[in-house]
Amino acid sequence: MVATPDYVEYLRDQFITLGTITTRRMFGKTGVFINGVMLGVVSDNMLYFRVDDDNRSMFAEAQQHPPLSYVKNGVKIDLAFWRAPERLFDDPEEFIRWARAALAAALRVAARRSNTPGRTAQRPRRR
Repeated sequence: MVATPDYVEYLRDQFITLGTITTRRMFGKTGVFINGVMLGVVSDNMLYFRVDDDNRSMFAEAQQHPPLSYVKNGVKIDLAFWRAPERLFDDPEEFIRWARAALAAALRVAARRSNTPGRTAQRPRRR
């Protein structure tokens, strides 16, 4: 399910120090973008941060929940987005630390994709 408008506004407040937040509906969920780079996804009003090899150890706590996933042709596919622990929402400094790590991962992914032949960058629609 996509994020509710109230939850999107709540996230805007949480991410305010990182830049301009935009959201976009994607495959029944909500993509969360900072300055045009997707650092997270919201499903059922739960935030999932982007994870890669560089921030995986920092996000180890998030492994207690399954990653965001979907089913394609009967096969479950895990995505590189891990659920943000609830405790982060009570600790703004720690939340921003995780958000910065997710944003760094998102920037690395965007850089790799822009270096892929035949691929063009896409900008998210504003909501």
